[in-house]
Order: sequence, then structure tokens, then C-alpha cells
Amino acid sequence: MTGEQRGRSNDPFLPQAVLHRWSEAAHCADAVFGGTVWSDGALRLERAEGTETFVDQHGHATLEWDHATFSTGWRDLPFAAEELIPSWTALTPPGTRLAVRLRVRDVEGDTSPWYVMAHWASGDERVHRTTVPGQCGPFGTADVDVFTAAPGRPARSYEMEVRLARAKGVTEGPAVQALHLAASATPPGPPRGVSGPAGAWGRVLDVPTRSQELHTGHSPQWDGGGEAWSAPTCTAMLVEYFGHGPDPGEMTWIDPADTAPHVDFTARAVYDYAYKGCGNWAFNAAYPARYGLLGTVTRLRSLSELEAFICAGIPIATAQSFRIGELAGAGYSPAGSIKIVCGFTAEGDVVVNDPLSATDEEVRRVYPRGEFEHVWLSASGGGGVVYFVRPDDVPLPANVPDLDPNW
Repeated sequence: MTGEQRGRSNDPFLPQAVLHRWSEAAHCADAVFGGTVWSDGALRLERAEGTETFVDQHGHATLEWDHATFSTGWRDLPFAAEELIPSWTALTPPGTRLAVRLRVRDVEGDTSPWYVMAHWASGDERVHRTTVPGQCGPFGTADVDVFTAAPGRPARSYEMEVRLARAKGVTEGPAVQALHLAASATPPGPPRGVSGPAGAWGRVLDVPTRSQELHTGHSPQWDGGGEAWSAPTCTAMLVEYFGHGPDPGEMTWIDPADTAPHVDFTARAVYDYAYKGCGNWAFNAAYPARYGLLGTVTRLRSLSELEAFICAGIPIATAQSFRIGELAGAGYSPAGSIKIVCGFTAEGDVVVNDPLSATDEEVRRVYPRGEFEHVWLSASGGGGVVYFVRPDDVPLPANVPDLDPNW
């Protein structure tokens, strides 16, 4: 990261972002364990603290569940945050699940009610993974994967809770390897200028190319089929890049003529049954835990920050929404799309795997650096949202000095 980027920490046109992480016992000094314990590299259900009846709204039988909890305790934020996004890496064997809740305190110190951010399970055999619609109040709104503070009422602190649950008669419980909370505030206007080089110009990662359009009409029960699958197609590419993913025995329900069955498999594995879509960022980051990968949702402040991940060998899934003509040559989706940044040309333009392409061969594209960065960082275009996955033995790059750590 250049000195110019480090010096922009007080720039009102620079997005503000921070990530809090719980991925080892040392991170949990202020946490509250209610029947849970950090053991063997994960948060685990040690003893049941209560029993609940969980009604699956999407078809599975109602079950009785034993549960225990983990709370982060109240955590202060370094700025007044407009949006908060939780994400996690967890394994939930059949008959187990997680519930993730969040509450905030505003700038006046008033405390919100709890918002349910997810009912999560790795599979869909016993419970359907889902968010909870209709959670809107004076403090803000929980909309699918993000809590958005009410206008004029940003969050200055928060508490996050994870409930680990197992159905009666099930002996094994969930294992939460990492929990994250990304908080951010976007600038009032469009980003100013274009970020400079940060070491990745001329470097491109060999991420496999997969077109979502080749899956048009596949498995329409999950978000209507491949034409809506930009997120799971990107997630499948990220998992495949690291040499992980489902084996053939897990995909026997998919048409054997499918040339990329792991895309269909991923769509089912990240589908949010309440949202009725496959674009939940946290669900896409959480799914790869099934195959030994760690996933995180966060926000970046510039392409210069993103370059650090390319240098570390970690491709990045970026979320953006734009009007026709704002990103020349891009496949357009009125609902927004996910694209993987694989690297940069020698001139600093952005090399992308864009799944909204007619064929696998057309997925690899190059977009002008300025256009891509302005669309991706703008408040209306995505605000710098990304998710990424990596094996445990691939270390994260160093955070940017003098700025809040956001990965």
C-alpha cells in the first residue's frame, strides 16, 4: 500500500471499514460462554443451556433442539457505522444448526432489540437455512445479510450472539471455527480519484472460468436457475481454485450431462429459503467450510487494498450494481452481480472472472480500473463489499497501517 493510500484515513470520500474477528481462544477474552467452549480450534457446544422448539417454515418437520450460546459481549466501533454484516466459518453435521443474532447501540447509547441474521446449516436435510424477513424498526433493518442502521441513527457499538443447537437425540454439535463482523460507513458522494499501484499490476491468478449462463434452467427451485446464479458460480470458482469441492458421490442428484455440476451443487448449498435467492454474502462465505476453507465477508476501501490479496494468492469476489454503460462491456443484471477479481494487467486494469457470460471462454474479462473501482465503491454500487475464501495455510496479507483493520 502506498503512502498516498495510508494518508487518506481522514478523507471523507474514503469508505470507512473495520472487521472484528473471533477465530481463536485469545480473541474471546470479553466473550460470554453460555454452555459453549473454545476447544480444538473451534467454538463447540459443551452442555445444553436450554431447549427450544424450532419451526422450519419451509417444509421440514418441527423439532425439539438443545442449545447453548456464545456472545461477543458489547464491542465498540471506531466510527459511527451505517451497515454491519456478520459472517462465519462453521460445520453443522446433520441435525445441528446455528442461529446468529445482532443488536446495536446508537450514538445516544440506546439499545436496539435483537435481530436474527441467520438460521444456518451446512446441509438442508433437517433444517432449511434461512434469514428472517420483516425485521424493521426505529434502529434499522435486517435485510437478508446486512443490518442497515436507520438514517441519522448509526451504530457505535454492537453485540453478536451465536446459538449452537442440536436436535434431540443428536450427540454431535456444531463447530464454529471463525466468526466475523464487518462494519462500514460509505461516503456521501462517489469515490474521488483512482487508487494507485500496490504491487499486483501484471499479476493474474489462474482462477477457473465458469459461466452461470450455461446453467440456465437448471434446478429452478433454487433461485430460478443459472441465470440468477452469479454468487454461487463465483463461489464455485473460488472453491475450485483452491482444489477443493464436492466429490462425485455428493452430486449424483445433478444431471450427469452437466459439465460443471459443482455450480448447481453450490447454488443449492447457499440458497436462502426466505430470501429465495443464492446471493446471500454470508451464506456464500460459509458454505466452503464443508471443504476445509475459511470464508469472510468484509468491505475494502480501494483496489489498492484488493491488490494485497492478489499478491497473497487469494482471489476476491466483489459485489456491484450499476447502470448500463457505467462499466463498459460488463454483463448487466438489474439486481446486481458478483464478479471475481483475479488480478491486474500491467497497466493496472482489473482482470475479472465475470460469470454473466455466454460461455466459459468469455468469462475472463478486463475492465478499466477507474470504472470498476468507482462502481464497486459507490454507495449505490456495492460500497466495497467483498467475500473471500482460503485454506488455513494461506495467510492473509497484512492490514493497511494507520487504517482500521478490515480483514
